[in-house]
Amino acid sequence: MRRKSFEDMPCSVAQFLEVAGEWWSMLVVRDAFLGVTRFDDFHARLGISRNVLAQRLEHLVGHGVLARQAYQDNPVRYDYRLTDKGRALWPVLTAMRQWGDEWAAPDGPPLALVHKSCGHTMTAVMVCEDCGERVGPGQVRVSSGPGDPEGSVLPPHLHRKDRTPAE
Repeated sequence: MRRKSFEDMPCSVAQFLEVAGEWWSMLVVRDAFLGVTRFDDFHARLGISRNVLAQRLEHLVGHGVLARQAYQDNPVRYDYRLTDKGRALWPVLTAMRQWGDEWAAPDGPPLALVHKSCGHTMTAVMVCEDCGERVGPGQVRVSSGPGDPEGSVLPPHLHRKDRTPAE
């Protein structure tokens, strides 16, 4: 059964899901961040069927998340490397990992990210780009952006200027 396409939905979350929302996609991206580049290595690590992996890689290449680079001519074989667009998924993947560490890893995190500069385990936090203050859902308000000129993306209760998203 083919899933619904979010292609025409004017929502950045929906557009993310259109590109990377299929189950295997973010696991392929995770492994690419860990240095996996070859089809057979993705296949061995993920335990995914070859045809599904080929579809996921083709989809991620088609959306500019991965780039295919030939490393062998006869037969032609490819490395799959993250593009700038793919590397921009780092905070998304990190947030997903941290959520899993806290809520779905009863024996503790299976992976630690160690900051090279200081040697400590790294935790990503959301901060305001301008003032550097940590930001949670209670410290922001939402408003229509330039991609939503009619204000159709916001639920009706958020059209008032003083409303914040659910905490």
